Amino acid sequence: MAGVFTSCQERIGNPNRHLLLGDYRYIDSSAFALNSHAIRRSIDQIIAEDKDRTTADNRTKGYYRSRGDFLWIDRKGIDSRADTLLAFLREVGRIGFSPKKFCVPEIEADLKHVRTLDFDTASNRINQVMARLEYHLTKAYLRYSMGQRYGFLNPLAVFNRLDVRDSDSVRVNYVRLFDLDMELPDKSVYDAALCKIHVDSIGAFLRSVQPRHPMYVRLSRLLNHPDSMKMVRSKIMANMERYRWRLKDRPELHSKCVVVNIPSFHLDAYDGEEHLMMRIGCGALETKTPLLTSRIKRMDINPQWVIPRSIVQKSIVPHVGNIQYFDQHRYFVRERRTGKVVDVAEVTPSMLLSGDYSVVQEGGEGNALGRIIFRFDNEFSIYLHDTSSRAFFARDNRGVSHGCVRVENPYDLAVFMLQNKDQMTMDKIRYTMTADVSGLGHGALRNAGKTEDAAPDTLNRRMLLGSVAVTPQVPVFITYHTIVSDRQGHLMQYQDVYGYDRVINQCLTPYQ
Repeated sequence: MAGVFTSCQERIGNPNRHLLLGDYRYIDSSAFALNSHAIRRSIDQIIAEDKDRTTADNRTKGYYRSRGDFLWIDRKGIDSRADTLLAFLREVGRIGFSPKKFCVPEIEADLKHVRTLDFDTASNRINQVMARLEYHLTKAYLRYSMGQRYGFLNPLAVFNRLDVRDSDSVRVNYVRLFDLDMELPDKSVYDAALCKIHVDSIGAFLRSVQPRHPMYVRLSRLLNHPDSMKMVRSKIMANMERYRWRLKDRPELHSKCVVVNIPSFHLDAYDGEEHLMMRIGCGALETKTPLLTSRIKRMDINPQWVIPRSIVQKSIVPHVGNIQYFDQHRYFVRERRTGKVVDVAEVTPSMLLSGDYSVVQEGGEGNALGRIIFRFDNEFSIYLHDTSSRAFFARDNRGVSHGCVRVENPYDLAVFMLQNKDQMTMDKIRYTMTADVSGLGHGALRNAGKTEDAAPDTLNRRMLLGSVAVTPQVPVFITYHTIVSDRQGHLMQYQDVYGYDRVINQCLTPYQ
């Protein structure tokens, strides 16, 4: 390889010393003249051709349709803010997305046009290039920043439009499956993000929107690990998205809480260093357990089961008139308005179908809710409870209920709920959960421990409990994660039993 070296002492003539004023005439050409009206027209054309429909895309279109100020370009052209954004966008591949979906190739090409003054083709005139830069930078900026800050999909909108409850020719009613309180970006959030461009604080802002949850960081590393198999990639992506959602309440904010994870069919209860784990059963695929957060406020022992109307219509109405069937299952009928118990011999199918009457199963052995239920406020009549059918706990897929969560070790969970674990209270709970209360009838344990005639002579009246308050109330989280970390830090993978990973990945398609 040959080269020429010049001494620093050698004088080199100025190659431009013979230039005349006329030689600069090309710079004064209209090819380099910025025209705001031409830029606006080009942006309008870009909007008309842009078929993307994410919320960030629609916000971008709305901003320019309303003739918002230019954000990235001015009389001097374009500055380093574009490079700052581009540095973040070039890394989207590390979180599983395609740089193309964040306009990286278009932005890079047009920045090159600007910085080399290459505006010599019909499709690359200066106002067209500036229009593309202005629009694509804003679109990519909002896509990236809002996605990383709040998630690339809105789970409230997506998951609450999956399962149809009923429909007619006018409207469709959906089953609510997602009831977690979370932050979502509104117009003020988007406006604040756009203001960051004006004040040149893009770098700090984009760093601030990055998800910080340790599991997100760990999953993002796993996504880029050479041993990460393609078949697992979609599972990693779905769980990373869950950790982007800005939930207002999370297990890590509490020293004591109960966490139900549906895909693993397990419950974990934490109280400082204390950790209780057990198997659970939850809603079947057709009757999914909703995702929610609440506070466990009391435990009812030997609860009565008010049978859901859907079960009454399907399974009980056909047996109306069969008194033996009602006695065998310990069912009775109660008028909803007055609470009065109705003789089953007088019950008709139309009464049960009217919705004015409830079918109730007496508390005690054989009750569908088992011997104890853990109650918390929610709009779905969903609770944690014992079960009279325990064989299913040996199965891998334990989606067996109409939505409630059945727990494997209800007594252990009851003790966990107690703040002061005095032996007398624990003994009473255990006794009441195992005692034969079938002789108490329709008012099972309503007056337990309060009156001398509240129980047959075979029961120890002083040991019976009807309800135990949980004070302070214990947070409960019903969650859905198909990759979790166990207490030793090992990552565990679970089946996507409700198909939610698939739904999330379909929503992420516009970014891949």
